[in-house]
Amino acid sequence: MLRKLTITGIVLLLLTVQLAAQGQRYSQNRPDYYSEKVHFGFFLGVNKTNFIVTTVDTLRQVSDSLKTVLSGPETGFNLGIVSEFRLAEYLTLRFVPDLSFGQRVIDYYFEGTTDTFTLQKKIESTFLDFPLSLKLRSRRMTNFAAYMLGGGHYTLDLASQKDVNNNVAGQEIVKINKHDFGVHAGAGIDFFLPYFKFGIEFRALLGTRNLLVRDDAVYSRALDNLRSKVFLISLTFEG
Repeated sequence: MLRKLTITGIVLLLLTVQLAAQGQRYSQNRPDYYSEKVHFGFFLGVNKTNFIVTTVDTLRQVSDSLKTVLSGPETGFNLGIVSEFRLAEYLTLRFVPDLSFGQRVIDYYFEGTTDTFTLQKKIESTFLDFPLSLKLRSRRMTNFAAYMLGGGHYTLDLASQKDVNNNVAGQEIVKINKHDFGVHAGAGIDFFLPYFKFGIEFRALLGTRNLLVRDDAVYSRALDNLRSKVFLISLTFEG
């Protein structure tokens, strides 16, 4: 799925560049766009959410048959609003709060008597993200401009099961904290249409906080550190 998203993003990027090149022969849409101080809009996105997993050094002491623990990316989606404030000619301050839905999977690989088997722990999340970014754009070329951005973000997991009773045998979950902080970086392209600005953005988000809630469940004791990792492709519409 991630490969398909990447290919789709590249195709959209090439298509937009081609449209921008063709647009050099025509007049500018919204020529006064950057003279305005504040802009608002919304965005739709598709995310790949994952964990960076660090296991304890004494993994065999947790369980004699546990070999390793890995996390695989899962697909979700985002919906948010865009607000942008112009600081300088090519620099803006960007605040893009959003509601996102995602699922992360942790795979535990055990060594059986004849083969290796896997147990999966799924963690479903509903996030409120509050990213604040500095956006540095290129000079506008008729109806096209490229940009890069970076900043920090705070995330609140509304579906966190941090306080759930984890003493039911066979039904243990991996509990994670509901509060997270992180950094992000990305790049994108803007295409100016007659009535609004359309953008394609690629952004990577990395959590800086260990989200693991430690308890006596074997699935938690095998872990030392869980950090969030998200790759986001979004389409923005700004007036």
